Amino acid sequence: MSEVEVFQTNVPDHRTAAELLRQLQTQFPACRINFDLDDCDRILRVQSPAGPPDAPAVAAVLQANGYACTILPD
Repeated sequence: MSEVEVFQTNVPDHRTAAELLRQLQTQFPACRINFDLDDCDRILRVQSPAGPPDAPAVAAVLQANGYACTILPD
């Protein structure tokens, strides 16, 4: 059963999101990952096919690039 983690970010634009997406897909190749920058929380969704995504590792990728990334509560 796949699980989804939803994060609030401050990613400013689609170009930046595309670069971060490339990095995330490299680190988490089995996951489906997408940004929704039209949402007020500038959402990042990570869907893992086996168990919950490694939320701290996902957040670390964005933070290493200078962006905020926090898990949104259910």
